[in-house]
Amino acid sequence: MANTVYLLLGSNEGNRLEWFEKAMQLLQDAGCNVVSQSAIYETAAWGFEDQPDFLNMALCVETSLNPQGLLALTQNIEAQLGRQRTIRWGQRTLDIDILLFNQDIIDTPQLKVPHPQLQNRRFALIPLADIAPAYIHPVFNKSIATLLLECPDNLEVRNYKF
Repeated sequence: MANTVYLLLGSNEGNRLEWFEKAMQLLQDAGCNVVSQSAIYETAAWGFEDQPDFLNMALCVETSLNPQGLLALTQNIEAQLGRQRTIRWGQRTLDIDILLFNQDIIDTPQLKVPHPQLQNRRFALIPLADIAPAYIHPVFNKSIATLLLECPDNLEVRNYKF
């Protein structure tokens, strides 16, 4: 059975668009079917702000991997593409967050799904709303579109101009 998963890609180092293209190819190569993708958005860094702007995009992926297998795959892709985990919320070539996994609620030391800060981050909600506005968040029982309307984050998120 295929699992439906929503991922958020983020990058603020090097050729940001190239990292996204390579990540999508590596996901496909690993048997993950990219069903849809959002527009690409640019936003100032969140958390640790003294760094370059981020690009973000959301993907809907179908995979036979379980949550832990998908986490291992995404972390492997990040490492292949040069991700260094040195500073929390720091600059990076590529970050892949698992936002939603079916309607599952997962709470382990390694993985928390739905992403625990999704409802507080416009840079994640806006691209997710592009591809899944009616998706009901399994914890809050609200649509992604509603969570976006209620989001307390005021960080500007703008369409990326190629």
